[in-house]
Amino acid sequence: MIGVTAPVARQRRWVLVALAGVIACGLVLQLLREFAIADHVGNVLYAAAVYLAVCLVAPRLRPRTVTAVALAVCVAVELLQLTPAPAALAAAFRPAALLLGSTFAWPDLLGYAAGCLVAGTIDHRLNG
Repeated sequence: MIGVTAPVARQRRWVLVALAGVIACGLVLQLLREFAIADHVGNVLYAAAVYLAVCLVAPRLRPRTVTAVALAVCVAVELLQLTPAPAALAAAFRPAALLLGSTFAWPDLLGYAAGCLVAGTIDHRLNG
């Protein structure tokens, strides 16, 4: 539609800036992996990054819908870890381990839910 634009915070350039910030935080967190909390914070950041990626692909979706889609993607990736596929991909291309993980863990699902809910809440507050 002519003249219709996404809210300022949902414009792709701002979503890209936010995604770059989340990824940067996640990479810095890799340096602190020996701390127990780092894994949980990493799960929250991963989910936030997935949320922002969904916003990039579909910027006009409502925050509630983006939250559901992002959480579904996170759960699917975690369930994929029950198969040998992520390990095989990580062996062939090491950065794949950062995207797909390596071992299934139920607590990761809580971190993903928290990350999606936080991202969705922020998005809702900024864009209504």
